[in-house]
Amino acid sequence: MSERVLIADDDPDILTVVKINFELEGFEVDTAVDGEDALQKATANPPNAIVLDIMMPRMDGLTALHRLRSQATTANIPIILLTARGLPEDRVRGLELGADDYITKPFDINELTARVRAVLRRTQAARDLSPLTGLPGNFKITAEIETRIRERIPFALIHGDLDNFKAFNDHYGFMRGDEVIRFCARCFTEAAQALAINDVFIGHIGGDDFVAITPPDMAESFCKEVIERFDDGILDLYDTADALRGYIEVIDRRGERYAFPVVSLSLGVASTDVREITSQWEASAIAVEMKEFAKKQPGSTYRIDRRSS
Repeated sequence: MSERVLIADDDPDILTVVKINFELEGFEVDTAVDGEDALQKATANPPNAIVLDIMMPRMDGLTALHRLRSQATTANIPIILLTARGLPEDRVRGLELGADDYITKPFDINELTARVRAVLRRTQAARDLSPLTGLPGNFKITAEIETRIRERIPFALIHGDLDNFKAFNDHYGFMRGDEVIRFCARCFTEAAQALAINDVFIGHIGGDDFVAITPPDMAESFCKEVIERFDDGILDLYDTADALRGYIEVIDRRGERYAFPVVSLSLGVASTDVREITSQWEASAIAVEMKEFAKKQPGSTYRIDRRSS
């Protein structure tokens, strides 16, 4: 599917040249003749990127930029300013208002195309990182598994999530819960560093779900290292009295009191060492199945699929 770019400029010759060249590069292109037109079109059908001239009638580019950044539907669209103004204060003002880049007229069409592609790459990369942990999300996780399958690179997929996390979150609040998520992410990344594993990938699916992809022969060592680090540090995130007691008490909506053990970590492993894995769906299903077996045991633990079929 082609990425769509909105070009806003009051010069019809520039619109024509940019539109033709961008379409030759595989983009879909919409055009706008001034800031107000750009604002209306971007709001009605948000594009993947906007090239916005500063000096336009009815509504200038900086005003349009401010309005675009103020609306939820357009706030995160990458915007490149196109301007005849060469004064540093104009460029600074544009960047302060939220522009991602700028280019000064007269411009080279190849440079403009390259800048649009660059901001689209940066935006996609940022969008696929968890804002909480900074780890890659679902898109990159899927791509990583599919690459290893396609290139026949042996791998182990490790899927982990937290036990009793909801009770912790309800008891201490979401900000303390976020600290547990970040702590778990550190356990994964620091375990890989401590073991000096080559060709390792750590991802954050979302919530309290994480994945790691390692060489098959390192999967068990990695699981042990992650769990050791997690169990060594998790009590530091509890109040002292709860840590000493070894559980927290949560009162439900009916006023009934329940005791929940300390948050633990369950890991499930699918490996090409024991069977051929032909899709990311198969790898994920096996890892999740093993994780569910791990959850049946108390405390932090892992289970590795050792079945040949």
